[in-house]
Amino acid sequence: MVVRHINPEGLHRSPAFSQAVVVEQPAKTIYIGGQNGVDAEGKVVGPTVGEQALQVFRNLALILESEGASLANIVHWRIAVVEGHSFDEGVAAFQQVWNRADPPPAITVHVVSALGPGFLVEIDAVAVV
Repeated sequence: MVVRHINPEGLHRSPAFSQAVVVEQPAKTIYIGGQNGVDAEGKVVGPTVGEQALQVFRNLALILESEGASLANIVHWRIAVVEGHSFDEGVAAFQQVWNRADPPPAITVHVVSALGPGFLVEIDAVAVV
């Protein structure tokens, strides 16, 4: 399997995301449904985007580990953050868990009016192993 992170000339190059990710040859693909900042009992872990985002990343890591993968295998994140809340704390949480030596995935961020009760952030992902 070959995974190529695409950042063509003429587009903004960011250390935080790739413009696109191409996967060549057959591979196992893991589609992870939206994860919220909840613990194993389903309780919201805290009242801030940062606390919830860090838990989301932990949840994503657990899912991936169950399939022999890691956060480094993620090729795309889709992030929803509730309007009125800055995602800067979420970016800080991402920086805590992401290995800067790994190429960053493609990322889409949406500001939404609401998520489930108490949820400030939700992230789904696609990983390729």
